[in-house]
Amino acid sequence: MESATAVRDRGPNPEKAARKILRQKTRERRRFEKSEVRRFTRRSRHRRAALATTGGVIVVMATLLVIAVYSPLLALKQINIVGASRLDSTRILDVVDGQLHTPLALVDFDRITRELGTFPLIRSYVTEIVPPDTLTIRLVERAPIGAIAVVDGYEIVDPAGVVIEKSGARLPKIPLIDIGGQKPDSAAFRAAVEVLLALPPTVAAELDTVTASSTDNVNLSLAGGGAKILWGSADRSAYKARVLSAVLAKNYPNVTEYNVSAPGQLTYR
Repeated sequence: MESATAVRDRGPNPEKAARKILRQKTRERRRFEKSEVRRFTRRSRHRRAALATTGGVIVVMATLLVIAVYSPLLALKQINIVGASRLDSTRILDVVDGQLHTPLALVDFDRITRELGTFPLIRSYVTEIVPPDTLTIRLVERAPIGAIAVVDGYEIVDPAGVVIEKSGARLPKIPLIDIGGQKPDSAAFRAAVEVLLALPPTVAAELDTVTASSTDNVNLSLAGGGAKILWGSADRSAYKARVLSAVLAKNYPNVTEYNVSAPGQLTYR
Protein backbone atom coordinates (compact mmCIF):
# COMPACT_ATOMS: atom_id res chain seq x y z
CA MET A 1 0.00 0.00 0.00
CA GLU A 2 2.77 2.44 0.90
CA SER A 3 4.69 1.92 -2.38
CA ALA A 4 1.54 2.50 -4.50
CA THR A 5 0.79 5.76 -2.72
CA ALA A 6 4.33 7.03 -3.41
CA VAL A 7 3.90 6.39 -7.15
CA ARG A 8 0.62 8.37 -7.26
CA ASP A 9 2.24 11.43 -5.51
CA ARG A 10 4.88 11.79 -8.28
CA GLY A 11 2.21 12.11 -11.03
CA PRO A 12 1.10 15.46 -12.69
CA ASN A 13 -0.83 17.95 -10.58
CA PRO A 14 -3.82 19.21 -12.61
CA GLU A 15 -4.40 22.21 -10.35
CA LYS A 16 -0.84 23.41 -10.63
CA ALA A 17 -0.88 23.02 -14.42
CA ALA A 18 -4.10 25.00 -14.62
CA ARG A 19 -2.62 27.85 -12.58
CA LYS A 20 0.41 27.91 -14.88
CA ILE A 21 -1.77 28.08 -17.96
CA LEU A 22 -3.85 30.85 -16.34
CA ARG A 23 -0.74 32.91 -15.57
CA GLN A 24 0.48 32.47 -19.14
CA LYS A 25 -2.86 33.51 -20.60
CA THR A 26 -2.97 36.47 -18.22
CA ARG A 27 0.47 37.65 -19.41
CA GLU A 28 -0.56 37.26 -23.03
CA ARG A 29 -3.76 39.22 -22.42
CA ARG A 30 -1.87 42.03 -20.75
CA ARG A 31 0.67 42.19 -23.59
CA PHE A 32 -2.20 42.32 -26.07
CA GLU A 33 -3.96 45.04 -24.11
CA LYS A 34 -0.77 47.13 -23.93
CA SER A 35 -0.19 46.74 -27.66
CA GLU A 36 -3.76 47.79 -28.36
CA VAL A 37 -3.42 50.79 -26.06
CA ARG A 38 -0.23 51.82 -27.84
CA ARG A 39 -1.88 51.34 -31.23
CA PHE A 40 -4.93 53.40 -30.35
CA THR A 41 -2.91 56.17 -28.66
CA ARG A 42 -0.18 56.42 -31.32
CA ARG A 43 -1.97 59.28 -33.14
CA SER A 44 -2.50 61.26 -29.97
CA ARG A 45 1.15 60.75 -29.01
CA HIS A 46 2.25 62.02 -32.42
CA ARG A 47 -0.11 64.97 -32.06
CA ARG A 48 1.30 65.81 -28.63
CA ALA A 49 4.84 65.56 -30.00
CA ALA A 50 3.95 67.84 -32.93
CA LEU A 51 2.35 70.36 -30.59
CA ALA A 52 5.36 70.26 -28.33
CA THR A 53 7.69 70.85 -31.29
CA THR A 54 5.55 73.71 -32.61
CA GLY A 55 5.41 75.25 -29.17
CA GLY A 56 9.16 75.05 -28.90
CA VAL A 57 9.61 76.75 -32.26
CA ILE A 58 7.20 79.53 -31.25
CA VAL A 59 9.08 80.10 -28.02
CA VAL A 60 12.40 80.27 -29.87
CA MET A 61 11.00 82.69 -32.49
CA ALA A 62 9.44 84.88 -29.80
CA THR A 63 12.74 84.96 -27.97
CA LEU A 64 14.60 85.94 -31.14
CA LEU A 65 12.00 88.63 -31.85
CA VAL A 66 12.40 90.10 -28.40
CA ILE A 67 16.16 90.10 -28.86
CA ALA A 68 15.80 91.79 -32.26
CA VAL A 69 13.49 94.47 -30.89
CA TYR A 70 15.15 95.30 -27.63
CA SER A 71 18.74 94.16 -27.92
CA PRO A 72 21.28 97.02 -27.95
CA LEU A 73 23.31 94.90 -30.37
CA LEU A 74 20.77 95.78 -33.11
CA ALA A 75 20.36 99.46 -32.22
CA LEU A 76 20.69 102.22 -34.82
CA LYS A 77 24.26 103.53 -34.80
CA GLN A 78 24.67 105.08 -38.24
CA ILE A 79 22.49 107.05 -40.69
CA ASN A 80 23.60 107.46 -44.31
CA ILE A 81 22.16 110.16 -46.59
CA VAL A 82 22.32 109.33 -50.32
CA GLY A 83 21.29 111.61 -53.20
CA ALA A 84 21.79 115.01 -51.57
CA SER A 85 23.23 117.42 -54.14
CA ARG A 86 21.74 120.85 -53.58
CA LEU A 87 20.97 119.96 -49.97
CA ASP A 88 23.56 119.78 -47.20
CA SER A 89 23.70 116.20 -45.89
CA THR A 90 24.91 117.45 -42.52
CA ARG A 91 21.77 119.53 -42.04
CA ILE A 92 19.59 116.50 -42.78
CA LEU A 93 21.55 114.34 -40.32
CA ASP A 94 21.15 117.00 -37.63
CA VAL A 95 17.37 116.69 -38.01
CA VAL A 96 17.00 112.89 -38.09
CA ASP A 97 19.78 111.79 -35.72
CA GLY A 98 17.45 111.86 -32.71
CA GLN A 99 16.70 108.19 -33.40
CA LEU A 100 20.27 107.02 -33.02
CA HIS A 101 20.61 104.18 -30.46
CA THR A 102 16.98 103.17 -31.08
CA PRO A 103 16.52 99.41 -31.82
CA LEU A 104 16.10 98.99 -35.59
CA ALA A 105 12.66 97.41 -35.18
CA LEU A 106 11.45 100.47 -33.24
CA VAL A 107 12.67 103.20 -35.61
CA ASP A 108 9.85 105.75 -35.99
CA PHE A 109 9.42 106.21 -39.75
CA ASP A 110 6.46 108.58 -39.28
CA ARG A 111 8.80 110.84 -37.35
CA ILE A 112 11.34 110.66 -40.20
CA THR A 113 8.60 111.70 -42.64
CA ARG A 114 7.77 114.74 -40.51
CA GLU A 115 11.42 115.68 -40.12
CA LEU A 116 12.26 115.38 -43.82
CA GLY A 117 9.10 117.34 -44.64
CA THR A 118 10.83 120.45 -43.33
CA PHE A 119 13.07 120.42 -46.43
CA PRO A 120 11.08 121.75 -49.44
CA LEU A 121 13.86 120.65 -51.78
CA ILE A 122 13.18 116.96 -51.04
CA ARG A 123 10.67 115.63 -53.56
CA SER A 124 10.65 112.02 -52.31
CA TYR A 125 12.75 109.54 -50.38
CA VAL A 126 13.03 105.86 -49.49
CA THR A 127 14.55 104.29 -46.39
CA GLU A 128 16.54 101.08 -46.15
CA ILE A 129 17.49 99.21 -42.98
CA VAL A 130 20.95 97.67 -43.29
CA PRO A 131 21.54 95.28 -40.36
CA PRO A 132 23.00 95.29 -37.86
CA ASP A 133 23.02 99.03 -37.15
CA THR A 134 22.57 101.26 -40.23
CA LEU A 135 19.70 103.25 -41.75
CA THR A 136 20.13 104.56 -45.31
CA ILE A 137 17.90 107.41 -46.57
CA ARG A 138 17.89 107.82 -50.37
CA LEU A 139 16.68 111.24 -51.47
CA VAL A 140 15.27 112.57 -54.73
CA GLU A 141 15.62 116.35 -54.82
CA ARG A 142 13.27 118.72 -56.57
CA ALA A 143 14.76 120.07 -59.79
CA PRO A 144 14.28 123.77 -60.53
CA ILE A 145 12.51 124.51 -63.78
CA GLY A 146 12.23 128.29 -63.64
CA ALA A 147 12.12 131.48 -61.61
CA ILE A 148 9.10 133.63 -60.82
CA ALA A 149 9.64 137.32 -60.06
CA VAL A 150 8.24 138.45 -56.68
CA VAL A 151 8.42 141.72 -54.74
CA ASP A 152 11.70 140.94 -52.96
CA GLY A 153 13.46 138.97 -55.70
CA TYR A 154 12.83 135.60 -57.31
CA GLU A 155 11.30 132.31 -56.25
CA ILE A 156 12.90 129.24 -57.83
CA VAL A 157 10.17 126.65 -58.46
CA ASP A 158 9.96 123.04 -59.61
CA PRO A 159 7.44 121.72 -62.18
CA ALA A 160 4.81 121.37 -59.44
CA GLY A 161 5.16 125.04 -58.50
CA VAL A 162 6.84 124.26 -55.17
CA VAL A 163 9.24 127.01 -54.10
CA ILE A 164 12.57 125.34 -53.47
CA GLU A 165 14.72 128.43 -53.13
CA LYS A 166 14.52 132.22 -52.93
CA SER A 167 17.02 134.63 -54.35
CA GLY A 168 17.40 138.40 -54.30
CA ALA A 169 18.93 138.32 -57.78
CA ARG A 170 18.16 136.27 -60.83
CA LEU A 171 20.14 133.03 -60.98
CA PRO A 172 21.98 132.08 -64.18
CA LYS A 173 20.75 129.27 -66.46
CA ILE A 174 17.27 129.31 -64.90
CA PRO A 175 14.61 130.75 -67.25
CA LEU A 176 12.18 133.37 -66.03
CA ILE A 177 8.53 132.26 -66.00
CA ASP A 178 6.26 135.24 -66.61
CA ILE A 179 2.61 134.38 -65.98
CA GLY A 180 1.39 137.93 -65.39
CA GLY A 181 1.08 137.65 -61.63
CA GLN A 182 -0.97 134.44 -61.70
CA LYS A 183 -0.37 131.73 -59.12
CA PRO A 184 1.73 128.58 -59.70
CA ASP A 185 -1.48 126.52 -59.61
CA SER A 186 -2.90 128.41 -62.60
CA ALA A 187 -3.46 127.05 -66.10
CA ALA A 188 -0.92 129.54 -67.44
CA PHE A 189 1.81 128.16 -65.18
CA ARG A 190 0.98 124.57 -66.16
CA ALA A 191 1.17 125.54 -69.85
CA ALA A 192 4.57 127.20 -69.36
CA VAL A 193 5.88 124.13 -67.54
CA GLU A 194 4.58 121.80 -70.24
CA VAL A 195 6.52 123.76 -72.85
CA LEU A 196 9.67 123.92 -70.74
CA LEU A 197 9.63 120.16 -70.15
CA ALA A 198 9.28 119.54 -73.89
CA LEU A 199 12.34 121.58 -74.87
CA PRO A 200 15.52 119.64 -75.67
CA PRO A 201 18.56 120.56 -73.54
CA THR A 202 20.21 122.44 -76.40
CA VAL A 203 17.24 124.80 -76.71
CA ALA A 204 16.57 125.04 -72.98
CA ALA A 205 20.18 126.17 -72.46
CA GLU A 206 19.54 129.19 -74.73
CA LEU A 207 16.21 130.13 -73.16
CA ASP A 208 15.78 133.38 -71.24
CA THR A 209 12.04 133.78 -70.63
CA VAL A 210 8.79 131.89 -71.12
CA THR A 211 5.67 134.04 -71.10
CA ALA A 212 2.22 132.53 -70.70
CA SER A 213 -1.12 134.26 -70.17
CA SER A 214 -3.19 131.13 -70.82
CA THR A 215 -2.85 127.60 -72.16
CA ASP A 216 -3.23 128.96 -75.71
CA ASN A 217 -0.80 131.86 -75.52
CA VAL A 218 2.78 130.82 -74.74
CA ASN A 219 5.86 132.63 -76.08
CA LEU A 220 9.60 132.15 -75.55
CA SER A 221 12.56 134.51 -75.68
CA LEU A 222 16.11 133.35 -76.25
CA ALA A 223 18.93 134.67 -74.09
CA GLY A 224 21.30 137.44 -75.08
CA GLY A 225 18.68 139.43 -76.95
CA GLY A 226 17.98 136.47 -79.18
CA ALA A 227 14.91 135.66 -81.21
CA LYS A 228 11.35 135.51 -79.93
CA ILE A 229 9.43 132.24 -80.42
CA LEU A 230 5.67 132.30 -80.89
CA TRP A 231 4.58 129.00 -79.41
CA GLY A 232 0.84 129.37 -79.21
CA SER A 233 -0.99 126.53 -77.46
CA ALA A 234 0.83 124.12 -75.14
CA ASP A 235 -0.72 121.26 -77.16
CA ARG A 236 1.72 119.17 -79.21
CA SER A 237 4.64 120.81 -77.45
CA ALA A 238 6.93 117.83 -78.04
CA TYR A 239 6.43 118.10 -81.82
CA LYS A 240 6.90 121.88 -81.80
CA ALA A 241 10.09 121.46 -79.78
CA ARG A 242 11.55 119.09 -82.40
CA VAL A 243 10.70 121.53 -85.20
CA LEU A 244 12.22 124.46 -83.32
CA SER A 245 15.37 122.50 -82.49
CA ALA A 246 15.85 121.59 -86.14
CA VAL A 247 15.46 125.16 -87.39
CA LEU A 248 17.71 126.64 -84.71
CA ALA A 249 20.39 124.13 -85.70
CA LYS A 250 20.44 125.73 -89.19
CA ASN A 251 21.49 129.01 -87.53
CA TYR A 252 19.70 131.36 -89.91
CA PRO A 253 21.23 134.86 -89.67
CA ASN A 254 19.28 137.94 -88.54
CA VAL A 255 16.13 135.99 -87.56
CA THR A 256 14.19 137.87 -84.88
CA GLU A 257 11.11 135.65 -84.60
CA TYR A 258 10.16 132.02 -85.11
CA ASN A 259 6.53 130.92 -85.23
CA VAL A 260 5.74 127.29 -84.42
CA SER A 261 2.18 127.92 -83.21
CA ALA A 262 0.78 125.97 -86.17
CA PRO A 263 2.52 122.56 -86.24
CA GLY A 264 3.85 121.77 -89.70
CA GLN A 265 3.79 125.45 -90.81
CA LEU A 266 6.97 126.94 -89.37
CA THR A 267 7.58 130.56 -90.28
CA TYR A 268 10.30 132.99 -89.27
CA ARG A 269 11.36 136.53 -89.99
